[in-house]
Amino acid sequence: MNSSAQQNNNLPLLRISNLQTRFHTQDGVVHAVNGISYSLDSGEILGVVGESGCGKSVHALSIMRLIQIPPGEIADGEIWFEGRDLLKLSENEMRRLRGRDIA
Repeated sequence: MNSSAQQNNNLPLLRISNLQTRFHTQDGVVHAVNGISYSLDSGEILGVVGESGCGKSVHALSIMRLIQIPPGEIADGEIWFEGRDLLKLSENEMRRLRGRDIA
């Protein structure tokens, strides 16, 4: 096993740090996701539950970088998947991940 593969084995599969997603509306800014942080290792399962409108779907769309800009934006935070910073990947790289590695 090469050293980068060994390093990835020590990293969480998914790491979200201080994720903040907001939407600009005529009435002002809506903070749909405000500071979520967690990590998941391979084989772990996370259930996201909450009231209607609390940000569950926006949270998932943010991870997959499917927030429509504008009016939405990922305002802050980090999203790491398999050791890659998803917020720095090109749209083509994200397309390859969606459906194959992230669903």
